[in-house]
Amino acid sequence: MEQMHSEQEKTYSLPRIGEKAPAFSAQTTQGEMSLNDFKGKWFILFSHPSDFTPVCTTEFVAFQEIYSQLREMDTELIGLSVDSVPSHIAWLRNIEENFDTTIEFPVIADLDKEVATKFGMIMPESNGTETSRAVFVIDDKGIVRSVIYYPLTTGRNMDEIVRLVEALKTTDEHGVSTPANWEKGEKVIASPPKTMENAKARLDDSNYDCVDWYFCKKDLDT
Repeated sequence: MEQMHSEQEKTYSLPRIGEKAPAFSAQTTQGEMSLNDFKGKWFILFSHPSDFTPVCTTEFVAFQEIYSQLREMDTELIGLSVDSVPSHIAWLRNIEENFDTTIEFPVIADLDKEVATKFGMIMPESNGTETSRAVFVIDDKGIVRSVIYYPLTTGRNMDEIVRLVEALKTTDEHGVSTPANWEKGEKVIASPPKTMENAKARLDDSNYDCVDWYFCKKDLDT
């Protein structure tokens, strides 16, 4: 019983935010790839339940539409499901033919479910073997920065994925946080002051838009 429990934990482990992304090596629609191929780069690893399904098809078209935006932010994109490379190729060709969209990013063929298992992409309560709609944002140091899951019936919001990457990069570059619904170019939340003196000074500083000493917004250029 104890051995079975530990195998279950291993099968459905989920990398947490702030942890190293699990190492992987896999066949893709663009040849063999591994975590090392993304060393020093940000990337998004996302899984979809199955090839030749309607919701997944809309998502792949939409992911391709934001691919250039992500690359402008030095962020790569890689998909995954437990289908085979031939299945992926046939489906991507079908998308190109029927939706006039060429999928330029690689898609992992995870037939043995090794990568999906390492990233906790197969839900333990599910009777099926398909991967969930998971999104992992991984930074240039190989650290998991965000994890999002969607139900099988709901397609992902691409604007939110772009916004998320922009927000994470803004935090890293400027040492700030971003408020709810933040968009690029809007005010950010300044880190709280650490002394009484600094708290008073901030309230008197015209560069900050303060509700109170602990809650101040500012423009990135100030």
